[in-house]
Amino acid sequence: MEDSELVAQARRGDSQAFAQIVTTYQTPVYNLAYRMLGNANDAEDAAQETFLRAYSQLHRYDANQKFATWLLAIAAHHCIDRLRRRRFLWLSLEDQVAEDTLASDAPEPEAELLRRESEHEIARVLASLMPAHRLVVVLKYWHEQSIEEIARTTGDSVGAVKVKLHRARHALARALAANQTRGSAEWVSAKGVS
Repeated sequence: MEDSELVAQARRGDSQAFAQIVTTYQTPVYNLAYRMLGNANDAEDAAQETFLRAYSQLHRYDANQKFATWLLAIAAHHCIDRLRRRRFLWLSLEDQVAEDTLASDAPEPEAELLRRESEHEIARVLASLMPAHRLVVVLKYWHEQSIEEIARTTGDSVGAVKVKLHRARHALARALAANQTRGSAEWVSAKGVS
């Protein structure tokens, strides 16, 4: 069943239709919230709040727009509100949930460790961005939205989205370069090389 049909049924009070919407979009909404907020508990809370808000605002949904864009806009605005309330939460490795089991077809432990270190580094650098810049990066690279879709999701103009994305890319590049330099200096220091 298409989103428009499910929304129409949910507007008429069909709880099964809304349950299908939740089932369809719970992963993208959670992923956006996780990338924005930085930990699983906050992301779960934000995802639940997003669906509650969406349900209460179904009468505002414009069927001419993609439902996913409308729903992710609700999630994005809620996450930004949460970030404003707590004035930037920096990701910490302790808050991240690590999977301890490796299946037989899993990568070698060294490769898995490198992958996790890389994910932690990206998450840490992403968390250093201003919430508005973090949002456009998450929507562009994790949700693969076009500039126009991001503009509809955020309520910004296309030009403003391009500027935010440009600034975010430069900030990420600077942060990653600084981390590589710091990592090299720590390695040299740890090895006793002068």
